[in-house]
Amino acid sequence: MARAKAGNTDLDVIAELDRKVHWLAAWTIHNANHLRESRDGLKVGGHQASSASCATIMSALYFSVLRPDDRVAVKPHASPVFHAIQYLSGRQSLDQLQRFRAFGGAQSYPSRTKDCDDVDFSTGSVGLGVAMTAFASITQDYLLAHKLMAPERAGRMISLLGDAELDEGNVYECAIEGAKHGLRNCWWIVDYNRQSLDATTPERMFLRFAEIFAAVGWDVVTLKYGRRLEAAFAQKGGQALKRWFDDCPNDFYAALSFQGGAAWRAAILGDLAGDKDLEALLASYDDEALAAVMTNLAGHDLELLLDAFAAVKDEAPKLFIVYTIKGFGLPFQGHKDNHSGLMTETQMAAFQAKMAVPAGQEWERFAGLPREAGDYEAFLAAAPFAARQPTPPAPRVAVPAPFPRPTGRQSTQVAFGRILNDLARAGGPLADAIVTTSPDVTVSTNLGPFVNQRGLFAREVHSDRFREAAIASAQRWSMGPQGQHIELGIAENNLFLMLGALGLAAPLFGARLMPVGALYDPFINRGLDALNYACYQDARFLLAATPSGLTLAPEGGAHQSIHTPLIGMAQAGLSAFEPAFVDELAEIMRWSFEHMQEDKGGSVYLRLSTRILEQPDRPHDPAWAAELVEGAYWQVAPAPGAELAVVYTGAVAPEAQAAFEAIVEDYPGAGLLAVVSADRLHRGWSAAGGRSHAARLLSALAPRARLISVIDGPPATLSWLGGVLGHPVRALGVEAFGQSGEIADLYRAYGLDAEAILDAAAEVLF
Repeated sequence: MARAKAGNTDLDVIAELDRKVHWLAAWTIHNANHLRESRDGLKVGGHQASSASCATIMSALYFSVLRPDDRVAVKPHASPVFHAIQYLSGRQSLDQLQRFRAFGGAQSYPSRTKDCDDVDFSTGSVGLGVAMTAFASITQDYLLAHKLMAPERAGRMISLLGDAELDEGNVYECAIEGAKHGLRNCWWIVDYNRQSLDATTPERMFLRFAEIFAAVGWDVVTLKYGRRLEAAFAQKGGQALKRWFDDCPNDFYAALSFQGGAAWRAAILGDLAGDKDLEALLASYDDEALAAVMTNLAGHDLELLLDAFAAVKDEAPKLFIVYTIKGFGLPFQGHKDNHSGLMTETQMAAFQAKMAVPAGQEWERFAGLPREAGDYEAFLAAAPFAARQPTPPAPRVAVPAPFPRPTGRQSTQVAFGRILNDLARAGGPLADAIVTTSPDVTVSTNLGPFVNQRGLFAREVHSDRFREAAIASAQRWSMGPQGQHIELGIAENNLFLMLGALGLAAPLFGARLMPVGALYDPFINRGLDALNYACYQDARFLLAATPSGLTLAPEGGAHQSIHTPLIGMAQAGLSAFEPAFVDELAEIMRWSFEHMQEDKGGSVYLRLSTRILEQPDRPHDPAWAAELVEGAYWQVAPAPGAELAVVYTGAVAPEAQAAFEAIVEDYPGAGLLAVVSADRLHRGWSAAGGRSHAARLLSALAPRARLISVIDGPPATLSWLGGVLGHPVRALGVEAFGQSGEIADLYRAYGLDAEAILDAAAEVLF
């Protein structure tokens, strides 16, 4: 709770610290751009104006309002403010500030994996950090319902966002999803400075924002006027001033904020000439005082902010629309070009004098403030947020071995569902830790059996009307607090943000979950920014993308994924696999649940298929399993010095095998190489070169042996194999949008069938 009411001492101290935050944020950026040596001559940047607009809001939060278990997503462009606050609080080093935006220094945007101070949620791709707080709140509710965290440890998930972030569609997808799940304990605080990078924002958007969020169950709190401005409105002539103020267009207000008191006076009197009470009111202020009053917006009024935040007593989601001025207190405040503006040396010298920071003490934490350093140290140590302790390491979840391995003729998609179902039925720590989620494709991605076993998550029990009426249905989905599936609407951004939040349960809340998400493979593209964002935070989850490729034959090009294997290879923090057979899938899933818990582990992407295949009958071999998770194994090992090998990935296994069997009639020493993870195989080669798993496998071939590769995906997925030891490669794959048809017709048309593989072999051999 804010402490402003305990006399004025606390308020004064916070105001003094807030002044220091403004200074350090601006100075850190100035140092990076004007003082630190630059070897490449590039502008470093840092957003002095965007930092200044929200610095007081952040001071109010971190120095008084935040509780130890609250989690915050900081506005990306307010990174310098965040680092300054952490520096004052003893959680950030001088070296990091001095290397802001330099290699190894404080990051341009808050990063939980690259910054050394206490970042809860990475931000940078605008709008995603905002929505992440809502899904983190749902994750917290899940942990509370499952008794995986103590109720007294529950915190508020808070996002400080720029108003331009409300242009991002994922924010509204998230808001709708939150309404479905009864979102609570979530605050979004909008730095409503009404200026974006290119322009001043349209008029009266605060009304639209308020209507939208109120419609999905949020309490909307608009904080517009500071108390000095309210006091002016309360004087004789003040109501006319208030009407003028409220009608003032955004761009005109911004321009006047830049121009100063004389411009304010001329503009107001020009519009309201003859109003004697108003003229007398304005005459009571000199130009400097008038400018101070007219720019006294709520976001720059510390006491008002503290009171407004302290007034919240319930758990309903809150949207605070807080009026601010972009660049507040800086020489370019309100200027339409200030987004990337930087103070000059002369302007910084004037700003330094205004902030009373002695020369040579620019980096001193409390230099220029009126109290002893010990007073500020004691105050910061007593701030509620200072009681936060590092989250204790979450215990590992035991992964059973051997892993379930369904038998019989089936697809990898069906086998995936059966493995999860077997785990759920068997029970144990892993089954209890798994939480599944999907954007309205739970049934069609084969998560349904798991949900039948474990139920849907909701904070309250919901009855199944169909079951109560004895209406036959394959879906026996109970819904209540102990459910382990979070059903989402059909929005892939929400899926990846939900997976990201669930996958951060261990570092954020101290309880480890094993999130498993499923979606259609082609629609990874629709949520790719959010997937990248989740991986950037080092969230841990298992993603099953199915159906995939041309193999989803009748669905046509809209649902047939083309380039997703390359996404899997390119995405940092994500290991991509495309197994052809069930025993491969079972081993990969077992490895995945271990990998998700490793210090240097990560998330996993499975590209699965609906194609039903005959399954090989082979016993579990630890050596084979080790090769498998490294990316590839010889399904048929080549004779020493063989001149040809067929290489395949995924659902085209039958075509590769058929072509191989025809080839070995003429070339009996040829090999058949199964690549189950081009991603891990390539990554290993990039790291180890000639000592890599790929090099060891291919060294069995003759130096100029030919490779024929085939995948229901981009040929580039496997064509790089020619660079490992210099083998010529003829790469087959898909490079055009598909169409509807049967598998045989499509494979023939797009060059994936056995005949195409044989033709390619003939090309390279003769």
